[in-house]
Amino acid sequence: MSAARPLTTLRTIAAIAALPLLALTACGYGSESKDEDTSKVAAEGKKLSADTVRIGYFPNLTHATALVGDQEGLLQKELGGTKATYSQFNAGPAEIEALNSGSIDIGWIGPSPAINGYSTTDGKGLRIIGGSASGGVKLVVNPDKVKSLKDVKGKKIATPQLGNTQDVAFLNWIAEQGWKVDAQSGKGDVSVVRTDNKITPDAYKSGSIDGAWVPEPTASKLVAEGGKVLLDEADLWPDKKFVITNIIVSQKFLAAHPDVVQAVLRGSVKTNTWINANPDKAKAAANAKLQELSGKPLPADVLDPAWKSIQFTDDPLASTLNTEAEHAVKAGLLKKPKLDGIYDLAPLNKVLTAEGKSTVDDAGLGVK
Repeated sequence: MSAARPLTTLRTIAAIAALPLLALTACGYGSESKDEDTSKVAAEGKKLSADTVRIGYFPNLTHATALVGDQEGLLQKELGGTKATYSQFNAGPAEIEALNSGSIDIGWIGPSPAINGYSTTDGKGLRIIGGSASGGVKLVVNPDKVKSLKDVKGKKIATPQLGNTQDVAFLNWIAEQGWKVDAQSGKGDVSVVRTDNKITPDAYKSGSIDGAWVPEPTASKLVAEGGKVLLDEADLWPDKKFVITNIIVSQKFLAAHPDVVQAVLRGSVKTNTWINANPDKAKAAANAKLQELSGKPLPADVLDPAWKSIQFTDDPLASTLNTEAEHAVKAGLLKKPKLDGIYDLAPLNKVLTAEGKSTVDDAGLGVK
């Protein structure tokens, strides 16, 4: 591992994020953002310390807390007279850039871009303030070409993007098999093919890849095309739980508008409660929002299995974020980051206590 690599890697990731190729993804970390129509009138109620809070999320199922909270108005309800506006992103780097520039205030995002965003600002840009989802990542393969895990060696397997959360996980799994792959090029005992999630199903159908380590709903799209789930990443983690989506906030906004941040967190907690109590209604609400954003809903043979593989949780699963950072370091994609202070879970724990729920832990990585 080279100490000079991390900045290069981060620039590479940012460059990849800017490629015009990337469009709507499942949980890849591509490029663009899309502003939702903000003409909706804020819910009646007392305005908080900010007129507006700008919220970002990805249009995919692992961000269903935001999808459902937006669709059902559950986030806006907690904000009262403070108006929530929403932007959709196809990529972690683009969302981090928006947060750093002040284009958004709060966002739902994966662990790898959150780690990178915190590290590249020397711990001054963001805080992780809550969890949202666990799981929903699978290794899906062509069963005619890959019969067992050992058969993955020598095959072409897609991940969403160099250095993204799934890419890091797959590289770590490869290393644990005793196989060698150059992280930057993806060449070695396995060919790691960085492919935007939008085009991964077509790449699979054409035979240009033999499988993919991808999030939902891309994994279920591949299964619908005849693919087989060879490995569920959840099986590699203690209690089958690992962070796939967190909630982040700019430190500047958190300091200036703690009441707004707490209202968003309260909305998120209540949304997760509603999702878990009403899974079918929540699934339909998430799909309705996806249809609004993309022009078409997910078919049942994709939506149903994808939804079942995701757990919605307020717990950010902090210990697993630290492990994911260690995996990126081991792969040579990241210099060992200083993650102390990346979490501020006090606002969330205040909400959880008020809701009669158990508080959550920051694994020693919280603000002191």
